[in-house]
Amino acid sequence: MTRTLLAILFSLVTVCGAAGQPRTSDAGWPERPITMIVPLPAGSAADVVARLVGQKLTERLGQPVIIDNRAGASGTIGTTAVGKAAGDGYTLGLATSSTHVTAPILNPKLAYDPVKDFAPIAMLGVSPYVLVVHPSVPANTVAGLIALAKAKPRTINYSSVGDASLAHLAAQLFSTMAGIELNQVPYKSSTQAVIDLNEGRIEMQFGILTTSHQLIRDGKLRALAVTTAKRVPEFPDVPTLAESGLAGFEASLWFAAVAPAATPPAIVNRLNRQINAVLDDPEVRKVLSAQMIQVDQSTPEALRERIRGDVEKWRDAAAKAGFRSQ
Repeated sequence: MTRTLLAILFSLVTVCGAAGQPRTSDAGWPERPITMIVPLPAGSAADVVARLVGQKLTERLGQPVIIDNRAGASGTIGTTAVGKAAGDGYTLGLATSSTHVTAPILNPKLAYDPVKDFAPIAMLGVSPYVLVVHPSVPANTVAGLIALAKAKPRTINYSSVGDASLAHLAAQLFSTMAGIELNQVPYKSSTQAVIDLNEGRIEMQFGILTTSHQLIRDGKLRALAVTTAKRVPEFPDVPTLAESGLAGFEASLWFAAVAPAATPPAIVNRLNRQINAVLDDPEVRKVLSAQMIQVDQSTPEALRERIRGDVEKWRDAAAKAGFRSQ
């Protein structure tokens, strides 16, 4: 065998051997702090989930997971930053059904594609929406609210976390299915929206239970219906909207971890395993349950299909509700 042939064979063996090994940067990851961008304000449901998961990941990965709140534009500012970040495993994002489903549907000119620009990591949890009204509103049921709205068109104000939020779309679908007209009052955070509702500056809201459950229990807000397909165990006496006459109505806010699209699969898969281990922790489940957030786990592939499926579902719903892209 000639020296030239031996050199070629040696090169091939070296290349093939290297291909079977993880890249040095992947194997040594993480070597420094990791940033998780949360596209909503501190104190929001997304922030609560991110901080809890981030704290546990810090313990498991041996490097700090730093929460970076970048609120604005219904969460699309922070989400854009995640999609444009380097795919080196040191930038993660907290995605929601608002940032990755309804926002792209309502505004196709966004600076990111919810599927192509992200590497899905894992589902984290789901928070049901609940239709609540201020106690001054003379309606104790969904039927009563609809009758009131029909008698006084456009006199009932409802809050949403921006034009592209799921709360906004849910309210619009409610209006369309019920045949009523309501006034939207957009807010930058669900926390401020709940405060204004509690103080009577607005009349109703499709809010997540995370930020409104205690006010409901204290009698400061009246819960008329939940938006899930089944009743919520913590509020068994509150019917679903489907039970209240709007058959097929369902909307939930989900939370998930994502990364920039170029993030190495080895890092994505490791994060998926670590996050699912975090969500298996009984203490984590207890904390999330207290916030009215139901743990929901997945593989990266299942999360990608969840996003795709929800985009299709809500695009169809938006079209039926008469929405037009901005």
